[in-house]
Amino acid sequence: MSGSDAGRDGAGRGGAGDGRPGREAPTGAYAGRRRRRRGRGERSMVPDASFSSYYGKPVLNKPTWKALDIAGYLYLGGLAGASSLLAAGGELTGRPGLAAPAKLGAAGAISLSLAALVHDLGRPKRFLNMLRVFKPTSPMSVGSWILVGYAPLTMAAAATEAAGRYRLLGTAATLTAAALGPAVATYTAVLLSDTAVPSWHEGYRQLPFVFAGSAAAAASGLALAAAPAAQAGPARRTALLGATLELGAFQLMKRRMGITAEPFDRGSPRILLRASEALTVTGAALALLSGRLRDRRVALAAGAALLTGSAALRFGVFHAGVASAEDPRYTVVPQRERLTKQGS
Repeated sequence: MSGSDAGRDGAGRGGAGDGRPGREAPTGAYAGRRRRRRGRGERSMVPDASFSSYYGKPVLNKPTWKALDIAGYLYLGGLAGASSLLAAGGELTGRPGLAAPAKLGAAGAISLSLAALVHDLGRPKRFLNMLRVFKPTSPMSVGSWILVGYAPLTMAAAATEAAGRYRLLGTAATLTAAALGPAVATYTAVLLSDTAVPSWHEGYRQLPFVFAGSAAAAASGLALAAAPAAQAGPARRTALLGATLELGAFQLMKRRMGITAEPFDRGSPRILLRASEALTVTGAALALLSGRLRDRRVALAAGAALLTGSAALRFGVFHAGVASAEDPRYTVVPQRERLTKQGS
């Protein structure tokens, strides 16, 4: 029997019927209503709830993923997917100076991303085991198959670009990789949101948009640093679009998450995310300025700021999620709020 049930039962036995006080004092929300109604100022007879679990262990087991491997995997996958889009844009608009570094960047980033994932798994066989079946309801399964299809395309696009031969094959690989690019850049957000980790799960509506904007900012940063200024116009516009999407979606996400947004504003996640915001805004501003000045140094500074800001965002989101899993409050309070809404 719950505290409020016991209170109601005690009040029923010892109320107006026999003139004697109840055996059990009312507590909780019912007690609060009784206090307000009678105006006697009774005190709650139980202490405030402390959010813990048996033997002092958290409600959830925190993620065992290695920060450098998995946050790096998130970042590099986004960089690769968005770079493929820029590569296709450069290919279709006759900007070889933009297309070439974007193709090479996509191939290099996805290779490092896969290496980080396999390193975290411990053995390559564990990644191959995920390909034994295709499960549409599993973000991990879908993501694994997307990577298997996407990575060879980026390799083919980069190889033909480096060799200067088989241009038709290279163009086909570039365009097909670009078609998969948005999924590669954002599926990791779905993967995180599908877990029980509070600060990842509660952001499921906006986190894919945050990662999409971050990926666009990173890819434009790489292109700005490597492409000639005369051909970097799409990269400059992508930088502004990506920064706007990333920052806007992230602020909206935090407002809608309630209490589970707190880990983003505490400790090391706060430092990383504030740095990401400053770097992204600075990088976008420098990207626009580089288009007017045509100064190589400004373009390099913009590229470095955008790349670093995107990395800081992924690491900040990762560490905030781990922190939310360690504190039972971020699991218990949202569950109680959902139960209250269902009961009302």
